[in-house]
Amino acid sequence: MPKSIVRHVAYGEHGLTLVDRLGAWLSRRRVLRHLPRKTDLTALDCGCGFYAILLRDLKPRLSRGLGIDIHIDPAVRAMERLEFIESTLEESLPALPPDDFDLVLLISVLEHLTDPEETLNQCYRLLRPGGALLVNVPTWAGKRGLEFSAFKLRLSPAEEMNDHKMYYGKRDLWPLLVKSGFKPRHIKLNYCKFGLNLFGVCRKLGETQPAPDVPPERAKEVGKAKP
Repeated sequence: MPKSIVRHVAYGEHGLTLVDRLGAWLSRRRVLRHLPRKTDLTALDCGCGFYAILLRDLKPRLSRGLGIDIHIDPAVRAMERLEFIESTLEESLPALPPDDFDLVLLISVLEHLTDPEETLNQCYRLLRPGGALLVNVPTWAGKRGLEFSAFKLRLSPAEEMNDHKMYYGKRDLWPLLVKSGFKPRHIKLNYCKFGLNLFGVCRKLGETQPAPDVPPERAKEVGKAKP
């Protein structure tokens, strides 16, 4: 396993720029569009950031939310129905029980990891059958623009760009998702944010479960049918 390079600052801990806030808003819109249909979701936000903005936005849909990052704002840690682990993903994820979450979020995190394949393996393990992993990563096409914004214009934190270990296209991300256990028919990858990012919706379905595009009423009929 590659040697882990531990971050000492959570995303947003020293404040968020306008570009950061815009990116977070765009990510929130896309995440909300692809949430599982349940209204009492259990959700895990890997690398949730100092203020856990996305997890807090999802709170009305959650029965339980767990966020993991190096540091979490004390006021956020005190919120009801939200739990937090202040540690690295490498240390935290293996200790969590399997099949425990309807939703796992990996938003703008994978590019910071020295062993992304192991983290994806853990995300698959932690999902319940029928659950979804939502993943967002920067693309190779966006690398130049993101670095220009950070290093030249200083519109986003330079330390975040310096912490990037990888950029992704569909050909980079798809094999990692398949190796972690997701079936090709349940992986959907689309470029977004003007091509700067790649967004994935990956579902973990059991053998007896209908495909996600089957309406709930039809799914019940299928479940009752006998061979």
